[in-house]
Amino acid sequence: MTASPLSLYIHIPWCLRRCGYCDFNTYVLGDLEWATGIWPYLQAIRDEIQRASSQGDFQVTTIFFGGGTPTVLETFDFEYILEAISEFFNVAPDAEITTEANPETLTLQGLKELRALGINRLSLGVQSFVPHVLNTLDRSHTPGHVRQIVTKARKAGFENLSVDLIYGTPGESMKDWETTLNQTLDLNPDHISAYSLIVEGNTPLARRIAAGELPPTDEDDLADKYIRADEAFTQAGLPWYEVSNWAKPGHQCRHNLAYWHSQPWWGIGVGAHSYINKTRWWNLKYPPTYVEAWKTGESTIKGREDLSEEQIRMESIMLGIRLVEGFDKGLLTETELARVQSFLDSGYLIEQDTHLIPTLTGRLTADRILRDILD
Repeated sequence: MTASPLSLYIHIPWCLRRCGYCDFNTYVLGDLEWATGIWPYLQAIRDEIQRASSQGDFQVTTIFFGGGTPTVLETFDFEYILEAISEFFNVAPDAEITTEANPETLTLQGLKELRALGINRLSLGVQSFVPHVLNTLDRSHTPGHVRQIVTKARKAGFENLSVDLIYGTPGESMKDWETTLNQTLDLNPDHISAYSLIVEGNTPLARRIAAGELPPTDEDDLADKYIRADEAFTQAGLPWYEVSNWAKPGHQCRHNLAYWHSQPWWGIGVGAHSYINKTRWWNLKYPPTYVEAWKTGESTIKGREDLSEEQIRMESIMLGIRLVEGFDKGLLTETELARVQSFLDSGYLIEQDTHLIPTLTGRLTADRILRDILD
């Protein structure tokens, strides 16, 4: 019997500092965590890895360390987790193993050690190459440091390098965005993710905007910057494959594609989500609570839901419209199919064999298309 492919996500919740726009499940790493919090958390992660391996016959095809800032960990912490995965799972020889990283936390020696462990993909949180934009985002690295780290990553043997960008930061001009695009492409990355800034409530950035200290984001500005990014990346040989992701051929993120294609994944650690056999569940969010549950033998799961066939159909469409291959029009009901024609006529969608694929305009308005089409 062939083992089922499985993607593992490992959540490292700590950062050296918290960015003003961040609404992720992250915590500033302080003296308490250094002294007592990290080791019990890693032990709890190891236990969850072991429990995950007992739930079926799986082969791990991708591993993704996310956060937070995974690279606040020491090399031996990564080694401890990867050894646990190898002990309890069959890991594919060509598995894609990614870690997110803040440039502040990287050195040449550390990068060499990570590469020697088998981590073969590095995702750098760059966000911008413009100092005043980085300052608004509360990012403390400098553009020059990013360039140094990319050089060191290549020297350490990383042949799959991704750069994460954010556009639409209050005060960012089109010229600023052009600077970021040009300097990003000068690095010759293999993959680029570019996300429009989403101002989440109850973040320092949201409070600064509400107080009038910073201007709000502008939808037209976001659209213009997306179009410019798509043009620049495509011309540089990195075509889009998902609405917010561009890559050189063969360098698409296999881990994220597993999410978007609704393949099985297991999220390890606080707040992580999982999806297997039409069931989705998510873990406790607070590290001490997660660790205490592990110590007492209680479940680390906070909630779960079994998806209906209709929910699965809807999610397949909502994820598919974000992908370069689109979604199978066979997923649509007769009334939904009738509504599609206007979007084909207006150039928001194109039809290719049995699939409906968004055009550039369609990518910009995907949410509205879905609202107008779906029952």
